[in-house]
Amino acid sequence: MLALVLAALAAAPAPSALLNANVDTRSASTGLAATVRTLLAAQPQPAWIAWAVPTTETHMCCFDSVAKGESRNWCCGGCRLEGKGAFTGSARNAGPIPLEPSKTMRVLLRVEQGRVSQAPAYSADCALDAGGRPVHWLEDARPAESVALLTGLASTPPHLPVAAGFEAEEALVGLAHHDDPSVDPALDRLAATGPMENRKQAVFWMGQARGRRGYDSLVRILRDEKSDELREHAVFSLSQSEVPEAVDAMIGAAKHDRSSEVRGQSLFWLSQKAGQRAAAAITDAIRDDPETEVKEKAVFALSQLPPEEGVPQLIRLARTNRNPAVREKAIFWLGQSEDPRALGFFEEVLAR
Repeated sequence: MLALVLAALAAAPAPSALLNANVDTRSASTGLAATVRTLLAAQPQPAWIAWAVPTTETHMCCFDSVAKGESRNWCCGGCRLEGKGAFTGSARNAGPIPLEPSKTMRVLLRVEQGRVSQAPAYSADCALDAGGRPVHWLEDARPAESVALLTGLASTPPHLPVAAGFEAEEALVGLAHHDDPSVDPALDRLAATGPMENRKQAVFWMGQARGRRGYDSLVRILRDEKSDELREHAVFSLSQSEVPEAVDAMIGAAKHDRSSEVRGQSLFWLSQKAGQRAAAAITDAIRDDPETEVKEKAVFALSQLPPEEGVPQLIRLARTNRNPAVREKAIFWLGQSEDPRALGFFEEVLAR
């Protein structure tokens, strides 16, 4: 029983974390989308609609919201919903300090003239200043319905009326951070159809936020997707993944993808991962890839490795590689490195 009470408290918004707002509370038990549509039709003036759902992320706040100076009760400071910028939360109005970070986020829609103009999401420990606007707080929101609503906003065309300038990416951020199994098939659908930029955003969040399930989707995209551009973005997304096998998938793309552009970009993102296995894959490409363009990109990737790994290999290539384009690129990137070992190599060459 105590666990159920604590879970209910964690899911409720802390009153002190919603400031300067004219709040009314209603239930979404009859359906989240239907409730939102009713509010859209009834709210001509600017307002916010908000609800809480479980999240996979601990802290979601505006980027400059970490307060400095005196101690505060909100871990993240606070964000202004109207306008831009952060503020420092005041502990005077705060409730009990939680022993562990909240795993709840608030999804918000800014609405005006029957259209959605924004769809941000913030963790429950991020204070929000509504700028005096009405805030319609929806209780009983089901996570799967929240996922479906944000998926509809991120789709083309969106499933709710949106204002000019509405950014589907914002809906994708909140969608990807839901702690609900319906998220992953939703991202799969968004990655499969629609404008390429929207598809790429869905692919990005697979690697950034969805762990093992996102990794599985990215591997499938690398295997089956016809678009070189989307496969290239899948490699970038794998570079953001914390799944250990992501490096294996990137190495596989660097060696075997049918597109030289995808192979080259795979080498670059491997260099950002660094490590001995990444370095080995890069040098293998210089030796084995049939395209000189890919070999040149591999040389650049070596220049992106930590100096203790990359510089000696660049010197070796500049001295011994049989491909003049590879030697030329190795010499160029050595010149950009400002490493003393590169200077010694150039002194040696000039002394001959």
